[in-house]
Amino acid sequence: MIGLLGIIAILGLAYLLSNNRNKINLKLVLSGLSLQVFFAVLILKVPGGTWVFQSVDKVIKKILDFSIEGSKFLFGNLGEQSMYGPWGPNFPNPETWPGFGFQFAFLVLPTVIFFSSLMSVLYHAGIMQKIIKVLTKIMQKTMGTSGAETASISANIFVGQTESPLVIKPFISKMTKSELTAIMTGGFATVAGGVMAAYVLMLNNIPGIAGHLMAASIMSAPAALVIAKIIYPETGTPETSKDNIKLAQVSDEGNFLEALGNGASEGMKLALNIAAMLVAFLSVIALLNWLLSLIPFGSTVLTIELILGYLFMPLAFLMGAPWSEAHILGSLMGQKL
Repeated sequence: MIGLLGIIAILGLAYLLSNNRNKINLKLVLSGLSLQVFFAVLILKVPGGTWVFQSVDKVIKKILDFSIEGSKFLFGNLGEQSMYGPWGPNFPNPETWPGFGFQFAFLVLPTVIFFSSLMSVLYHAGIMQKIIKVLTKIMQKTMGTSGAETASISANIFVGQTESPLVIKPFISKMTKSELTAIMTGGFATVAGGVMAAYVLMLNNIPGIAGHLMAASIMSAPAALVIAKIIYPETGTPETSKDNIKLAQVSDEGNFLEALGNGASEGMKLALNIAAMLVAFLSVIALLNWLLSLIPFGSTVLTIELILGYLFMPLAFLMGAPWSEAHILGSLMGQKL
């Protein structure tokens, strides 16, 4: 019941932010919500669907094992996952390596590079285009959205916000403002394959985490369309409103090896960006927390996390988090924004 109130609250907030409330397509909103429910039931309740996503979880984790092989060659024991968490056989005494723990740079960032290469190869082989076409057709038929915006959001399930618009590159210059809003919203709502792999590696102690993250990314695609079409309803006539569009190539590699190399290069840029952003943002947050700690606030030390946690606590509770954990989720939501 609380989760239902959360859905109503989020839709209500989007309605308040809408630039043209009279043009909101109620059929699109309801069909988008129904599609999310369908995906959820398929994943969580239907035996066949549950088996598929359990299989996806196993496949993704197995692929991650291969990425660690590259890390081990480059960084030695620093790139081996068994060295982290409980002390591995090569580090029997924690006092020998004080503070030695999960090394983000040596384990997670190489995974981003590997997944970027893998996605590039799958695009080169035409496999990803086929998957995207299926998802596009499902959402376009049920929600009535244009082919271009739906294809871009479907691509967002697997690639990042900068790569997904490339599959509809020929149509971008002629797209309506509502379509462009949908594309941007889809980019923020989903997670790129490389980043998802990083999350799986960091949270691999949670059972079925890879399948859960993939399911969440798929369910976020119709959700992004719903929110985008409430905030910026379609008032024009999209060029691809009735078409089954032909997806453009994300890149123009001549062969498998070139696709592999280009994917690695793009993955390296993404990994370096992630590393740089983490250093910058965590340092700035530490600075702000120090400044806030100078403000007298009883026995409590003010921090950014504390303030954001209380600010987003009601929304986190409405989304289904227990009240005892709503502050933690609210803090994470605030930091994400």
